[in-house]
Amino acid sequence: MVLTSTRGQADLPRYFAPVFEKLRAMEVGQLDIFLPDSRIFRVAGRNPGPVADLHIHNPDCFSRLIREGDLGFSDAYLEGDWSTSDLQAFMDLIHMGAETVYDGFPGQALARAYERFRFWMQRNHRTQAKKNISYHYDLGNDFYGLWLDDSMTYSSALFQTGHESLEQAQRAKYASMVDQMGAKPGDHVLEIGCGWGGFAEYAARERGLRVTGLTLSQEQYDYACDRIEKAGLSEQVEFRIQDYRDCGGQFDGIASIEMFEAVGQKYWPTYFNCVRDRLRPGGQATLQIITVADRRWEVYQKGVDFIQKYIFPGGMLPSPQVLQNEIEQAGLQVVRSIEFGDSYDVTLRRWHEAFNSRWGQISDLGFDERFQKMWNFYLTSCAAAFKTGNCDVTQITVARSSAS
Repeated sequence: MVLTSTRGQADLPRYFAPVFEKLRAMEVGQLDIFLPDSRIFRVAGRNPGPVADLHIHNPDCFSRLIREGDLGFSDAYLEGDWSTSDLQAFMDLIHMGAETVYDGFPGQALARAYERFRFWMQRNHRTQAKKNISYHYDLGNDFYGLWLDDSMTYSSALFQTGHESLEQAQRAKYASMVDQMGAKPGDHVLEIGCGWGGFAEYAARERGLRVTGLTLSQEQYDYACDRIEKAGLSEQVEFRIQDYRDCGGQFDGIASIEMFEAVGQKYWPTYFNCVRDRLRPGGQATLQIITVADRRWEVYQKGVDFIQKYIFPGGMLPSPQVLQNEIEQAGLQVVRSIEFGDSYDVTLRRWHEAFNSRWGQISDLGFDERFQKMWNFYLTSCAAAFKTGNCDVTQITVARSSAS
């Protein structure tokens, strides 16, 4: 028997009733909750949507949801307190009801304050920035090489149909970056956050550009240098282990692909001032940046989410309006932009599939089941955020304003 109300039900887990009542406000999809005593409770919205299930193994997860908010519930997943047969469907469902689910359980003030303090301690001054980048990107080239496409690109691809190979769509993304920037053969381009060198190789080989790429990751630097040497492009491409704040000179163009997210809100003005100062007169910078929807900005900026805690310490996303304001305050102006969040949804689902299909080899590198759950949570929640419009990704091209 499937129950649709907690009325008349005895011996329910602590806090389950208020959680269930809050979930009943969901307008789309269906969620079945399986309690340890075999009772099944169902929440169904008025409109069709994802169908998901939640299997409760430790009822304390409900008190953690009330006490610590969605971050506490996320931690409970890592600890095995609950599971689901389809994590992606569950994420799609809760992101469709973000205002009900996420905003409905903000957590208690003390828990929120603790997480904000811990996040503040990871702010991206020069020393901490290198630690934060290494935390994520120095997991090992072997790890990323098992599930990224052959171009070793760890940022959103640009799909036209959704049926292209991931490598084809990543190449299209690189082409769009150069096109938006307006770079011409022989131009010298600065890449802030060069990753494993995919953009630099494309820009030098296919578009005839000179590229200086910056990274704080030793693993990425070693891989990128070897890659460019093997490609015979060493005369066109230089990589440096260098903080963007320490880079001098001026360039014909600037590329930065999903590096801004790691800058940290305190240093956004510094970042855009550097972009302005590094551009030659008439030059343009094309920046690929993930954004959180304007409607969610106030809630987002006051909290700490799963990704900030476990995946990208010190990271912070702007909203489109906040991004626009930061650009203008630095004496820059927006020339053009394209948005393609639907492509990031496809990219993340491809990564999720590849990550799990290669899990046997990944685990042989020394990663455990908790790590697998953490990354599955990360990849599926991000895919859902882009699918539902809670997040987007933009290639935004900026130039010096006439006043600067």
